[in-house]
Amino acid sequence: MHLTSRLLTLLDRFSSPMTVHAHCDLPCGVYDPAQARIEADSVKGCMEKFNASDDEVFKARAISIKEERAELVKHHLWVLWTDYFKPDHLAKYPELHNLFWTATKTAGEAKKTTDVAVGERLLEQIAEIDRIFWETKKG
Repeated sequence: MHLTSRLLTLLDRFSSPMTVHAHCDLPCGVYDPAQARIEADSVKGCMEKFNASDDEVFKARAISIKEERAELVKHHLWVLWTDYFKPDHLAKYPELHNLFWTATKTAGEAKKTTDVAVGERLLEQIAEIDRIFWETKKG
């Protein structure tokens, strides 16, 4: 009988509603714009290598890798935007929405071109997101 009582108590703990409060999905150390920057560096590097090569097989591989990495940039930016940044950040940095929108659009543009200037612009946009991110971590 004692075991049954303990099991019921344990079940009550799991089935009872509980309120939890968190700023983000996990403790804040899991978010960092560096993930997007690393992928954007790869995008730009693939563009540079593509433009410097005459080997058609190599160029095809560079394009494939560039497109994959550009998609990862979009993924990392959207996770950061939707999971880390909160309304109070947007109030303090009203340019955030447009900055993320523009950066993800630039990542999409990078999938369609080998223009290194697009890769550089993407890195600049991520650098601005990074600056704001670290300012929010201070406060």
